[in-house]
Amino acid sequence: MKAVVIDHPGKADVLQIVERPIPNADATHSVMKIHAFGVHRYEVLTREGGSPSVSFPRVIGVEAVGEIYETTPESGFKKGQRVITLNGGFGRAFDGSEQEYALVPNQTLYTVDFDGDWVTLAQYPETFITAWGSVKSLRLQPGQTMLVRGGTSAVGLAMIKLAKASGLNIVATTRKADRAAILTANGADDVVIDKDGKLQTDTMYDGIVDLVGTATIHDSLAHVKVGGTACVVGLLAGDWIMKDFSPFELQNRYITDYDSGFVDQAMVDELFALINQCHLEIPISKVFPLTEIAAAHDYVMANPKIGEVIVTND
Repeated sequence: MKAVVIDHPGKADVLQIVERPIPNADATHSVMKIHAFGVHRYEVLTREGGSPSVSFPRVIGVEAVGEIYETTPESGFKKGQRVITLNGGFGRAFDGSEQEYALVPNQTLYTVDFDGDWVTLAQYPETFITAWGSVKSLRLQPGQTMLVRGGTSAVGLAMIKLAKASGLNIVATTRKADRAAILTANGADDVVIDKDGKLQTDTMYDGIVDLVGTATIHDSLAHVKVGGTACVVGLLAGDWIMKDFSPFELQNRYITDYDSGFVDQAMVDELFALINQCHLEIPISKVFPLTEIAAAHDYVMANPKIGEVIVTND
């Protein structure tokens, strides 16, 4: 099988395609035949050495869609069963998606009810689960208003779709006024410009998901109604630490975070029921074969077009 192995951190030329034997299933792991996976900016940062917990050599990539290739009776899976996987150490503590087959812990494999093709399915695991968990973290009711800060990101677009399908009123932000039409076309009821880390509005919202990160969370909190919640999800600004924070800033409001490590089969089932019922999807900006993985990494960082970047093995 082909695997993209990184021996040491660096630019895209460290992505070396090598031949490896297909792994074998054991009592706690199944072999997943990977058909496709999404590529994300933070994986490029890992490739460059920006994740101190990741040691090399490593096959990176935190999510994949595919089928069970080999398993054991105690796993509960069947050969050929359609599955997804994400996080749980995938592509970080052990080898991840940038290969044709992967040995995956049974506890981080999730079955999916989805009849579409593999590339279409590959947009969902990391992006939509992150979006869905974030929406749920706000504990809003239909008719309430949610603001998505960083709405033109892939997770932001997925969040707009999912929140709208859940009966929420959606406001989304962008730093570029010419992208407002993209947000409304994808379901946002209104658009607010985010300028120099400040929302250009005095409106208060029932809940806010901040995909920009700790750089803007103070301003997001200032736009949350009393009793509401701000959820920090993204790191679009590249800063992990919330500076100069006082708990008295909360003023009877809440702050939380969500990452896609908090997922189980019930959540996956709930998500795909909504996806199938409402036919939810976001743009796929470009599809690359595994042999062009370096070009896929460069494309993600160049960000020439809004949407998910997918690599296929088919």
